[in-house]
Amino acid sequence: MRILLAIDGSNHSSEAARALEHLARAEELIVLYVLDVPMAAYPTMVPEAARDLYGQVERQMREEGERVLSRLSSILPRSAGSVSKRIETGSPAALILNTAEKERVDLIVVGRRGVGPVHELVLGSVSHRVLTHAPCPTLVVNMPLQSLRRVLLAVQGPEDAEAAMKFLATNPFKKPVDVTVLNVLPFGQPMWSAGIAEIESLKNQALQSARRFVEEVASRLSPIQHIAAGVTRIGFPAVEIIHEAMVTDADLILMGSLARRGISRFLMGSVAHAVLHRATRPVLIFR
Repeated sequence: MRILLAIDGSNHSSEAARALEHLARAEELIVLYVLDVPMAAYPTMVPEAARDLYGQVERQMREEGERVLSRLSSILPRSAGSVSKRIETGSPAALILNTAEKERVDLIVVGRRGVGPVHELVLGSVSHRVLTHAPCPTLVVNMPLQSLRRVLLAVQGPEDAEAAMKFLATNPFKKPVDVTVLNVLPFGQPMWSAGIAEIESLKNQALQSARRFVEEVASRLSPIQHIAAGVTRIGFPAVEIIHEAMVTDADLILMGSLARRGISRFLMGSVAHAVLHRATRPVLIFR
């Protein structure tokens, strides 16, 4: 497995580095620090002076980057694998995505620095942009990953389940984990006229189908050395996922992107992004 660890010197970056302790040894671990050098904001400044100022700022930021890489290297777990350290200049999100695609990495690991949901909606955080456009699974570390024994796997349907199986078949974790397979039914009031008995009948049918689905997914996890159980819930997917993670004391939330498309995605966000905003444990998004 090839892993890209994107760092920025924040505490969340340090926790992202420490989280590698619970992942399988990487064939290559690329540690990337991006210099987002600001341009001179003085319209009257002559071009030569602007270039000199830019160069001076870039040198200072590069020196800081070298210090950050050195510090992060000291906390990388010994089991992380062969390490390649890089400093690049440009847009952090774009360089992370370009590096992931060019190097054909299997997993991106990034710390999440908190920004308010309104600010992120307008500007987008680095982790948000990476999560949206990444060509591979992405682990967003928003708090220390002290252990990795229990995982909540949220699956929406067969396509989601197949993507989860494909990811877990790569044995991404250092040790086997206990998995709770969760399927949430966003069941609402039928648009047509229906009595209470008919509504309850529809709910029961939907729940029975969902239970068969999660039980089948759970049974498929056994051959790849995971203990699994299935759970179904009715409600708002993001809310139920976060609640179930708390109930099961999950160390990690594992889920597909479950993204809306077009303008709906921009206005409402995806379930994955909603979970990422509110979850109190790391989130790993597979594709």
